[in-house]
Amino acid sequence: MTQAIVELLAKDLDGNGGVHCPNPKADMKLWSSHPRVYLDIAHQGQAQCPYCGTVYQLKAGEVIHGGH
Repeated sequence: MTQAIVELLAKDLDGNGGVHCPNPKADMKLWSSHPRVYLDIAHQGQAQCPYCGTVYQLKAGEVIHGGH
């Protein structure tokens, strides 16, 4: 099975440098596929959802401004 990879722009991240999964950008059939979980993207540039395995990663060349 192939993992879904969702590329994000810096503007897609919330004020804390993360996103929630399920996420509309992941093009999931049901928004309630699993409980909503926060994923921190800012620190490592990517994170994987522990429920569905979707990988959210910062698009190449994107820079996160401000934050921590």
